[in-house]
Amino acid sequence: MMARRARSALAVSALAVSALVLSALAVPGCDGRGARANPPAPTQPATPAATASARPVKPGLSAAASASAAGPSGPIIAASELTWVYDQTGVGPMQVVVRLPPRRAGQRFPVLIAMHGRGEAHKGPAHGARGWVDDYGLVTALERLHAPPLTAKDLENLAAPERLTRMNAALAERAFGDMVVVCPYTPDILAGDRPFSAALPLARFLVDELLPRVHRETPALGTAESTGIDGVSLGGRASVLVGLDRAEAFGAVAGLQAAFDSADAPELARRAKRAREKNPKLAIRLLTSEGDFFLRATKSISRALDEAGLSHELRIIPGPHDYVFNRGPGVYEMLVFHDRVLRGRAPVP
Repeated sequence: MMARRARSALAVSALAVSALVLSALAVPGCDGRGARANPPAPTQPATPAATASARPVKPGLSAAASASAAGPSGPIIAASELTWVYDQTGVGPMQVVVRLPPRRAGQRFPVLIAMHGRGEAHKGPAHGARGWVDDYGLVTALERLHAPPLTAKDLENLAAPERLTRMNAALAERAFGDMVVVCPYTPDILAGDRPFSAALPLARFLVDELLPRVHRETPALGTAESTGIDGVSLGGRASVLVGLDRAEAFGAVAGLQAAFDSADAPELARRAKRAREKNPKLAIRLLTSEGDFFLRATKSISRALDEAGLSHELRIIPGPHDYVFNRGPGVYEMLVFHDRVLRGRAPVP
């Protein structure tokens, strides 16, 4: 059992729904044939905060309507944010930001673990854990998904028109149901040539310690089938490795612009095969973009999965490997995919 001391304090304040626009990542190229590339760290890492908090988030009208339509009656509980602080874990100090959806008493939701990229890893646990919330537009995306249709501007003008049409059609057919989004700090333990085994202590924390707490203290459905893991860049590398290693804990494993090389493809296919043996229903998704440094590697991994007879989704969309992608198609694709798959529905085609 990991030694830890978790603190959670509640305080009421308004949540600013604004994305912190950071400078573009100048990432060294990856040729997809074994030359590793890692997103750079910020030049001046932020100092971790010393306190934890839980803050209410104002839901949109359509979010409230969605909560009402789900079944339970009673007043709507506003969306809110928790911060859990762990002084020590198997991967060092840890903070986790948890976004709870607007809901009525008794409602339960799928859980998505969302891992941030390498830039946030070098900000420390307090600021890094807020990557999806502060830097990648998570809260704004959740509010917009409750009030479709989405626009090209929502996706930072990076969405292909036909893809945007399909996403809106899916949202019109069945409203976005929302989820508990769990955003742990992603330590920089998997970059470069570090072995895949470096993900094991992170997997133990996420699956054996964090998820049980999520199930106890949030309106989570609390089943493997309704639990997903995803992440971007370094976080995508982490989410795929953790998800495949602990496949019994998840219904969906995915990565956005995951930081792998083509040389990793055979080993990832072997791991995916073992994961499917443990969990035959496990959904696997690889999403990359036309300007992604890991595009070639992601294609190689997909080919290896095909050759191994492992069903999965490979999706290639417009966009660079940059914050504008995270705030645009990245966050929307992640949320829509898990909202559907973790409820037993097919992803948007």
